[in-house]
Amino acid sequence: MDINTVKALHIIFVVSWFAGLFYIVRLFIYHTEAQQKEAIPRKILSEQFEVMEKKLWWIITTPAMVLTLIFGIWMLLLNPTYYLSAPWMHLKLAFVGMLLIYHFVCQKIMNDLKKGIFNWKSNGLRIWNEVATLALVAIVFLVVMKDSFNWIKGTIGFFAVAIGLMLGIKMYKRLRK
Repeated sequence: MDINTVKALHIIFVVSWFAGLFYIVRLFIYHTEAQQKEAIPRKILSEQFEVMEKKLWWIITTPAMVLTLIFGIWMLLLNPTYYLSAPWMHLKLAFVGMLLIYHFVCQKIMNDLKKGIFNWKSNGLRIWNEVATLALVAIVFLVVMKDSFNWIKGTIGFFAVAIGLMLGIKMYKRLRK
């Protein structure tokens, strides 16, 4: 397979992985909020969310993560001199490492919810959901801008996006009340 085919497949599975990560945390929020309902609706909703979470996680999100890694490593192997000597790639790989930690923290949250352990409040999960958004923004800018990336503007932009997301969460919380 040529590099462009491998790159296209990598991008497709990155998109699928992020879609799964974004949606799973939304399901966690709804699952957590369902605990405020009366006993019968709470039981019905919790069972439904557990099924949805399990299917999303094991049929879409985790396979997409594995395929993202396979095609990403394949790209590195096709041109290791270029990719492994590029500073932007080192930083991208650090973000990917953090994203893998994020992935497995989400898996733990899912397993806890299935056991009836609700350690996170819905607002905390909303903030947690934005961690993946920040990782996506950082990774896309690193890959697109590569070595022409202005680190000062990039850092300011990264924090501006983070602050914007936090303000958006606060406004949403106020509107819900």
